[in-house]
Amino acid sequence: MASFNQSLLITLITLSVTVTVTVTATADIHDMLTEYGLPIGILPNAVESYTLSPTDGAFTVHLTRPCYVKFDDQTVYYSKDIQGKLTYGSVSDVTGIQAKQLFLWLSVTGMDLDTDSGMLEFHVGVLSKKLPADMFSEVPECKSKACEHDSYTQSI
Repeated sequence: MASFNQSLLITLITLSVTVTVTVTATADIHDMLTEYGLPIGILPNAVESYTLSPTDGAFTVHLTRPCYVKFDDQTVYYSKDIQGKLTYGSVSDVTGIQAKQLFLWLSVTGMDLDTDSGMLEFHVGVLSKKLPADMFSEVPECKSKACEHDSYTQSI
């Protein structure tokens, strides 16, 4: 009987550690971003569902379709599945987001908010680019093409 109780206790502890919260679009991830000190506009409006691990902040976002968003002169591509790790004021280990620099598409690997300067720093490999956080104060619309004037759009 003691070994059964120990096995049950170990199973319950394992389940509580590995639990991941799966949420449909009715519980908006954009609201969750503000709870982590990040602007809502870093993700487009086409979020279908997401998962978030309460233990380590690992997340997966599922969009209804891959898409493009234009932020001033910056074009960003979002794949249908985006993954990363969320901590307060920061997103790391990002996959599924690319930014167009000149003629190249570069993977965004992380984002950090500097509340003192009001800037959001995007990490693209060893490079980074700072943009005003207020550029991301609204949820952007997901577009199927990068831009009508771009000669190159990534196939989706």
